[in-house]
Amino acid sequence: GHSEFSCEPIRLRMCQDLPYNTTFMPNLLNHYDQQTAALAMEPFHPMVNLVCSADLRMFLCALYAPVCTEYGRMSMPCRSVCQRAKDECHKLMEIFGVAWPDDMECSRFPDCDEPYPRAEDLLTGPEPTDQSSMTVQRDYGFWCPRELKVDPDLGYSFMGRKDCSAPCPSMFFSQQELTFMRYFIGVVSIICLSATLFTFLTFLIDVTRFRYPERPIIFYAVCYVMVSLVFFLGFLLEDRVACNAVSPAQFKASTITQGSHNKPCTLFFMVLYFFTMAGSVWWVVLTITWFLAAVPKWGSEAIEKKALLFHAVAWGLPGALTVSLLALNKIEGDGISGVCFIGLYDIDALRWFVLAPLCFNVAVGISLLLVGIIALNRVRMEIPLEKENQAKLVKFMIRMGVFSVLYLAPLFTVIGCYIYEHTYRGIWETTWMEENCRRYHIPCPYMVEQTSKPAMVLFLIKYLMMLVVGIPSVFWVGSKKTCFEWASFLHGRRRKDGVNESRQVLQEQPDFAQSLLREPNTPIIRKSRGTSTQGTSTHASSTHLAPSSVHSKASYHGSLRRNRDDRYDSLAYRGTPDRNLHGSMPRLDHPLSTHSSLHKIDSHSRHSSQRDTSEVSPTLITHGTTGSDGRPAEDGTSA
Repeated sequence: GHSEFSCEPIRLRMCQDLPYNTTFMPNLLNHYDQQTAALAMEPFHPMVNLVCSADLRMFLCALYAPVCTEYGRMSMPCRSVCQRAKDECHKLMEIFGVAWPDDMECSRFPDCDEPYPRAEDLLTGPEPTDQSSMTVQRDYGFWCPRELKVDPDLGYSFMGRKDCSAPCPSMFFSQQELTFMRYFIGVVSIICLSATLFTFLTFLIDVTRFRYPERPIIFYAVCYVMVSLVFFLGFLLEDRVACNAVSPAQFKASTITQGSHNKPCTLFFMVLYFFTMAGSVWWVVLTITWFLAAVPKWGSEAIEKKALLFHAVAWGLPGALTVSLLALNKIEGDGISGVCFIGLYDIDALRWFVLAPLCFNVAVGISLLLVGIIALNRVRMEIPLEKENQAKLVKFMIRMGVFSVLYLAPLFTVIGCYIYEHTYRGIWETTWMEENCRRYHIPCPYMVEQTSKPAMVLFLIKYLMMLVVGIPSVFWVGSKKTCFEWASFLHGRRRKDGVNESRQVLQEQPDFAQSLLREPNTPIIRKSRGTSTQGTSTHASSTHLAPSSVHSKASYHGSLRRNRDDRYDSLAYRGTPDRNLHGSMPRLDHPLSTHSSLHKIDSHSRHSSQRDTSEVSPTLITHGTTGSDGRPAEDGTSA
């Protein structure tokens, strides 16, 4: 029997003057009140008036206004009554274009041959009450209105009821508010699309400019190019993708699409969700590369060797989540923005597939970012750097911090909006039921303690921050160098640039021991801290010569004193053709030659030793007295 059983007088015009005058609601076809039942009976009025069957009127009333008996007991019409009414009125129903409803299929009823109502149905019955069905005395929960019911094969669900979907385009906002929100989302999506596309095109102009650890910013920008493109297409298509079409002939209103049966909606969801999650993972990869460059001092080549792993994680994890959601059929249309996403009405999907991944990525990224910034600050404080490189390191740290703040602030705002929506959605839905229960002829909520409607500004902020989070990529590429590159590109010229400043600062930190032992005004030899075994010749030269450069203070001052007292001069001149480089190499073990080599390496630190050998003739650096003929003294040492 019905758990919501209650008796009330029959008010249906077709079911007056029956052997009984009380009925109960909801009826056998799950119509909550008699007004809804009357609307559902309207297609049968011509057949009843033409009396195509003597059993049709009684059969319809047995379903739409069943006799009210004792509590918990229902009397259903016999199958024979149903079959006679269906067979005798079949041709007339075809003329009027009325189909026999599935929920009135004769196989549903008991196999008997008795009139309706039965004698025992009329023996005991409660007195009719004047209570209206619209005045509820208990909480019936949510009953899906007829206008919002969908095909059972689609697997829809709304507010805990199967085969039901939310009204479209929005159950919370008016049409005027929706129009404003759509144009707002459209403008922001265009701005984000322009900014992220500019970042990607800047990378294409000079693909060698952005190497690791900066390279993930480019993939991050590509992700938000696709995200903003989907929102822009949603703005153009309005609710044609996110909503099911209205069907007045079947009393069906426009509803939110769910599942994967709508191919454009499925495509929108796959692109939007995949690239949203991938953008979040690429930010984590960016913090990992910063960490590797700042803490263990990995070079660009060493980090780049892990690029395949970075791509596998950054594209693989979002792909696995997307496939899982497709298998679970969790896609939902967004009538406000015109796109398809998840967690708009399904709170569990929002909790586990949106909030959980974003919060995890934020926690990991912030941890690695803080460790990297602390390591770089320790380098700046403990190791004396040249003024130029000190400024570059500070500039790089500021760029890291500002970029991270510009990413994290919108992301935290989006997460906050999701949490707020997750917390108050139940109250919003109860308020919507109370305002629309009479319109849809469904039970009104009982003893509502709190009502609330979502603020439009909350949703505006959510959509704004979902798109603005991609704009910080412009901050990283925005510089005079970018302007010069675009100017050269537009004029058909390509300009070769030097080493990237941030990568140079991370990879060319001075040796700590050398910094402590060196005298004032003594050049610093820079060594690449990269772990790659395929270093350049400059890396090899500086690495082999660095240990020789750390002398005792006594020997160092001794050499300087001899230079001052004896007035020795250093003379560097081009060697004669008959003196080759190999002849001077065995004498590199002399301290003064090492000292001279240091001056040579410091003055040419940006060039490889192999290039110097191949492009210029051997250079001899001598220390000692110079004769009147310009030749070096015999005790001079050459390198």
